[in-house]
Amino acid sequence: MKRATKTKRAKKKQVSGARIVVESLKNEGVEVVFGYPGGSIIPVFDELHGQTDFKLLLPRHEQAGGHEAEGYAKSTGKVGVVITTGGPGATNLTTALADAHMDSVPLVAISGQVKTFLIGTDAFQEADMTGISYGITKHNYLVKDVRDIAKTIKEAFHIASTGRPGPVHISLPVDIQTALTTFEYPDDIQMRNYKPTYKGHKTQIKKACELIASSKRPIVLVGGGAIASNATKEVNAFITKTQIPTVSTLMGLGVVPTNKKAYVGMLGMHGTITANKAMGEADLIINIGARFDDRVTGNTKTFADKAQVIHIDIDPSSIGKNVDTNLPIVGDAKHILTDLLPSVKKPSIDTWRNKLQKMKAAHPIVYPEVDEGISPQTLFEELNRITKGKRIKFATEVGQHQMWAAQLLALKEPRQLITSGGLGTMGFGLPASIGAQMGNPKHTVVCLAGDGSIQMNLQELALLHTYQIPVKVIVINNGYLGMVRQWQEMFHDKRYSATCLTRTSSCPVTCSGKSCRKYTPDFMKLAEAYHIPGYRVTDTKELRATLQSVFETHADAPALVEVWIPREENVMPMVPPGGSLSDVIDRDM
Repeated sequence: MKRATKTKRAKKKQVSGARIVVESLKNEGVEVVFGYPGGSIIPVFDELHGQTDFKLLLPRHEQAGGHEAEGYAKSTGKVGVVITTGGPGATNLTTALADAHMDSVPLVAISGQVKTFLIGTDAFQEADMTGISYGITKHNYLVKDVRDIAKTIKEAFHIASTGRPGPVHISLPVDIQTALTTFEYPDDIQMRNYKPTYKGHKTQIKKACELIASSKRPIVLVGGGAIASNATKEVNAFITKTQIPTVSTLMGLGVVPTNKKAYVGMLGMHGTITANKAMGEADLIINIGARFDDRVTGNTKTFADKAQVIHIDIDPSSIGKNVDTNLPIVGDAKHILTDLLPSVKKPSIDTWRNKLQKMKAAHPIVYPEVDEGISPQTLFEELNRITKGKRIKFATEVGQHQMWAAQLLALKEPRQLITSGGLGTMGFGLPASIGAQMGNPKHTVVCLAGDGSIQMNLQELALLHTYQIPVKVIVINNGYLGMVRQWQEMFHDKRYSATCLTRTSSCPVTCSGKSCRKYTPDFMKLAEAYHIPGYRVTDTKELRATLQSVFETHADAPALVEVWIPREENVMPMVPPGGSLSDVIDRDM
């Protein structure tokens, strides 16, 4: 009798840690990676070479790569991915990580690190990214075992995209990238100490319905959390059912269409007079996913001092942090509003609604006639006209142009305005527009930039040409760091210290630079250097035809338009820094 033979189990093939990184990204359905190579991440880039499952774009600076990943994430709701080398490559990422952390952007950043046995020895290009990124990420990792790579990446995507979204950083030593192990990607992840709350407490929801029903002067405040939770449908259903007047933060713009009757404007430092004054008269604030940051509240001691506050937020640490909350509801806005809608009733607020509508009609945002250049209002009116009915997204840099965009653009859906809110990062807009275009190839993406802020990351113009990314870049040029100059004019007796971008060593100390038009750089030559069509518009008569030509002739190609505006134009209305919302200043005040 023959003895039974044992069948040999086929050994699983061993692969490198670098290969596991790439395979893990594929398993997460990644569409595009923004990656800048270097010595401590070469094994990963070697594995990226030739793969066709997702696109790999080379930014020209690591910070910009982080903002490109942010633009992709903000415009799609998906997790953005950026990969850099260690040391200076990783430290260059920190501004983007901080920006994503402030604005709750789902991001996974992977950077190389020196070999594990060199950590702590001040080796060449060693930087303690675990320590550096601790306060500006939702979570971070230092991988010390090749067997942990797949699980770490799975966890990173889970943490970045759930609860209150945010950036996760993974530091990957080069010897872990070259080490071998078998690859098996986890089907799911269990994290005992990470359990975000999604469903709101039923008792709190019931109390919210009671407060709403009894209110006489309620206001809905919509923040970026409403976008993160994909609660646009539910927010608008709530507003339609209750008819409560609504304001928005900068990050919440687009959730409620700007032409909706209940919408009374953006709140805060450059918000509308109606939105700001309404907060001082309201008896109930229904906050849906806003952090009550200082640019929204002004002086917190006087902010909405007649109102009770209902605060809906998935992050319990945001509730009561800046403004006292009478009724906290912890959870996801979409889930909470879904549970609240069947029971909520329209309060008796016709008098309040009519008052705010009359106030809104009496205080439109207006701009005076200009003697030189093109008024910002005229520019944005033309942009609204040309882009009406199109699939359009706008990405902004930071400064005056950003606030004009927030005030004047006709926005009808969420993720239509991609901007830097909490950190206010100059240099964000151009790379973010590239990320937005990569994530939304069927949309027209417009980058709105100031002549100062675009110079922070102007090297990314190279990507528009090399990858033929059809972003339309509009540089709004006044020859100043405009927002800082405005503060210097209004609060520092017009001492324009280090804000004039046309100033030379031969200029007199007291020169305002008002009539100087010798701008540096010459944006037309800059566009030519990057092989991008460039157009300069200095007169209102030329504006419509130029923009029309750019959007039609270059529909599928990049282009740059430089628009000259008055040098000392200001963004109005404005709440003085540290002032109360009732202290709002306008042109006729």
